[in-house]
This record gives sequence, structure tokens and C-alpha cells, in this order.
Amino acid sequence: MMHDQTYFTAFEGQRRIASGPLADVALAVKHAETRTTAPIAIYSDATGQPVDLDLRGSDDEVAARLQRTSSVEAAGPRGRGRPKLGVVAREVTLLPRHWEWLSAQPGGASVALRKLVDEARRANGEKDRNRAARDAAYHFMSAMAGNLANFEDAARALFADDRRRLAGLIATWPEDIRDHVIRLMERA
Repeated sequence: MMHDQTYFTAFEGQRRIASGPLADVALAVKHAETRTTAPIAIYSDATGQPVDLDLRGSDDEVAARLQRTSSVEAAGPRGRGRPKLGVVAREVTLLPRHWEWLSAQPGGASVALRKLVDEARRANGEKDRNRAARDAAYHFMSAMAGNLANFEDAARALFADDRRRLAGLIATWPEDIRDHVIRLMERA
């Protein structure tokens, strides 16, 4: 199963209870909370980071709140720039020779910087995806398995991209945690 930025996974203690789009996972967690006292955590599959949600109210209220939140996040912050193009103004600090070169480029500094960023994204796309998958697996591992046997060696194997060694080191971990670490790594 391919995971992207819209996928999340929830755990009740060490057991996976749901995986998929945020609304589906949120509702599964909401229903699980009524039958358990075990800690429940939701993780972003894109980052491996935990996600906090407001699950108060009915299923429809939770879904509507999530829809509003995702719409606001998708719109992004409003400010200077060209709103119809989605341009966002931020500060960039460069040396004078860099500004001289940029100002001499056709279209000016902004056009030249956008072209450089797009070129770098194309050239480093696979490397960036691998790094993001590794980082997501590490964040998840740290949160869910930081106190399990072989964690430090497993983290070293993860960063060395030694998947065979990693699989061997986490073989004794709880099945759902182990499988999720591997699933996050498969995104690379």
C-alpha cells in the first residue's frame, strides 16, 4: 500500500487500530476511546510525527472540523506575494555576490530562485524521498519503540540504510510496530 501525506496510522498501546485518510483514522480512534483506557496515538505516515486531534462531539462534527482544518491548511497563510499563484514571501539571506548574480538573471531574483529550486527538486527527488521516509521511520520508532530492545542499533541500521540488519534487529518488536516501521521505509 502506498502512503502519502494524507495517510495516518493510529495505535492503541502497541497495537495498530487504523490506517488511512485522517478522517477515517480519527473516527476509528474516537470509537476506540470509548472502549479502552490504553493510550491511543495517531501518527502521520509522511513524517512519523504524532498528530493531536479534537475528537469531541458527534462523528459528523469531528469530520466537519477536520474538513475545515484541512481547507485552511491547504489555503496556506495569506500575505504579500501573488495570491492567485500561491506565492509566499519569505526572507532569504545571501551574500552580495549572490544578489548581484540573481539580479542579473532574466526575470529577476525571484524567477531565478524558483528555477534553481525546481531544478534541485528534480535532481534530488529520489534522495529527498528516501530521506523523508527514513526520517518518518525514525520519528515513529523513537516515539513507539525508543525503550524496546535493540532500538539504538536499529536506529543506526536505519540511518546506514542497512535494511536487512534493521529487519533483524526489530524482529522481536511488537508486530504492528515492526510492520509499521518497515512500511514507512518502503515509501523510499
